[in-house]
Amino acid sequence: MAHRSRLLAVILGSYLMIVLDISIVINALPRIHHALGFSATGLSWVQNAYTLAFGGLLLLGARAGDLLGRRRMFVLGISLFTLASLAAGTAQSAAWLLAARGVQGVGAAIAAPSTLALLMTSFPEGRERTRAVAYYAAVAGGGGSVGLVLGGILTSWLSWRWGLFINVPLGAALVFTAPRVLHETERRTGHFDLAGALTSTAGMFAIVYGIVRAGPAGWGDRFTVASLAGGAALLALFVVTERRAAHPITPLRLFASRERVGAYIARVLFVGAMFGQFFFLTQYLQAVKGFSPVEAGVAFLPLTLVLFATTSAVPGLVARFGDSRVLVAGIVLALVGMAWLSRIDAESSYLTGVAIPMLILGLGAACAFTPLTTAGVAGVAAEDAGAASGLVNVAHQLGGSLGLGVLVTVFASVLPHPPTRTLAAASTQTSGLAHAISAALTVGTGMLVLALAVVLMLVRRADAREAEVVDLPLARDEERAAA
Repeated sequence: MAHRSRLLAVILGSYLMIVLDISIVINALPRIHHALGFSATGLSWVQNAYTLAFGGLLLLGARAGDLLGRRRMFVLGISLFTLASLAAGTAQSAAWLLAARGVQGVGAAIAAPSTLALLMTSFPEGRERTRAVAYYAAVAGGGGSVGLVLGGILTSWLSWRWGLFINVPLGAALVFTAPRVLHETERRTGHFDLAGALTSTAGMFAIVYGIVRAGPAGWGDRFTVASLAGGAALLALFVVTERRAAHPITPLRLFASRERVGAYIARVLFVGAMFGQFFFLTQYLQAVKGFSPVEAGVAFLPLTLVLFATTSAVPGLVARFGDSRVLVAGIVLALVGMAWLSRIDAESSYLTGVAIPMLILGLGAACAFTPLTTAGVAGVAAEDAGAASGLVNVAHQLGGSLGLGVLVTVFASVLPHPPTRTLAAASTQTSGLAHAISAALTVGTGMLVLALAVVLMLVRRADAREAEVVDLPLARDEERAAA
């Protein structure tokens, strides 16, 4: 038990560090802008360089773990991530920082798929695994808000660089501890699916780039359209390649389950809404309400605290009511919280306009992420654990990029301002800014409505059918006994 506790601590610590870096720089962006001379549009790439590399290379990282050993790839990924964090923290120019953030994303893509795969193979199926997955899901769901709190504190009290430097001692500790705690998985024979790796990675990059670019440039921009079309074509080619490959990078049998497919789609929508909420509420608190970076970070504590506090109760709820019912309840709660948040305006108070709906949203996220994670790897064979874990993480990263791209486009179209339509330029018009943020959060609410529909149509129905299959033999046995 003590060994498994240490193993879980290493897995959760590494994944938290990876997830934190998605949001930890958000509160620091204004200071990074002035320190390194970013342009208004170039500043967004401090965030996007990381998420593009992370999302685009996840499937490749998952397959590498299956073929070369998950512990080995975990240590390699965390080592690369740690060194890149040191380089990013010491950056003296915009290009230097963006290059380091891209390498951070590569390291995260190598390490992240192994975290969930190692967790699934290290904990036996049942209550123990459910509890471990619940903590993992809490990190996935709450890590973004923790990053906002921590980033705001470090930026205000020390420097924006410390949001990146903090990874160095943590990463070094993980690299030292992992070989002593994590078991190495069996290296599998077979050829590396280079064609699948190239088409999936290039396709993911193109799709994510197109989504991200759509925010400032618009969905009709020719480079946006070309990127999305090219990405779709590459992903179609990837499917054809995987059908023919002897050892595919992502076995298409993973998509044979309606439950898993529904979990991936619902995760994209749920994370899209959550990530957009982080981004826009940060801007609302600082630009409309006049909060400092540290105050804006601390303002997210209601969501963070209730999410992590509720996590320990989720396995008990799952054991009593089942995964699908807890998932539906979680999405409904999150939907209520997001709908409430979307009503904010320039005059809203923090307590009733932000804090209380955040509590509801955090409770919903705590209930939703655990069964979403479980459904994403449900029924997967041991040899496919890395690939399934990679798909869960791909859905998470795509959700963040897709959500932000869509919501920024909505924000820009509603904001009553000249074509630049930047948050900084709009900050003097707090009423119009608040209205545009409210519109973006309303669309985020719509994403949660779609997530609920997907869960009810795919995940819940698949769960009900499986229950019928299990109950049918039992019913027949009871009939024979009665006869």
